[in-house]
Amino acid sequence: MGLLDFLTGKSKAAPAPAGATETSAASAEALTKELEAHGFDVSGVDIEVDGGKVTLNGAVDSRATLEKIVLAVGNTKGVAQVENNLIAPDADPESPSGLYVVKQGDTLWKIAAENYGDGARYKEIFEANKPMLKDPDKIYPGQRLRIPGVSGPSAASAIVWAPPAEIAGKKA
Repeated sequence: MGLLDFLTGKSKAAPAPAGATETSAASAEALTKELEAHGFDVSGVDIEVDGGKVTLNGAVDSRATLEKIVLAVGNTKGVAQVENNLIAPDADPESPSGLYVVKQGDTLWKIAAENYGDGARYKEIFEANKPMLKDPDKIYPGQRLRIPGVSGPSAASAIVWAPPAEIAGKKA
């Protein structure tokens, strides 16, 4: 739970629900439809939108679903922050999945090699980010990905999210 910052000015490849602009998220209804289009059961989720900030309240069936919903919303056009107030029966705040912010030139193979020491494990990252990822070759800079089962610095990055300027590689 907490407030998570996301990169604004997202890639053209980022999902853009109806009504989203560069500085403002789509309506709660449009974001709900976007999540449902990904196959998420959001019947227990309440979405509030205030400009570029989206607040998620309610309960979901698992920690994986919780993390995917937060990232699916945060990676959409116009969303600068997600306040995550979702709960899940197996959500252990001491052991979240690691997160990775995609940089220019990254591939899932490279990300797997960096986080697991073995690029061939890219399929684990791809599976952990379905249904938001439909093709392992289609990721874009600024996108946040779940990295399951990581330890050390990668796991810490799941707790301490960098501000947008840092994500973009700019000095604050």
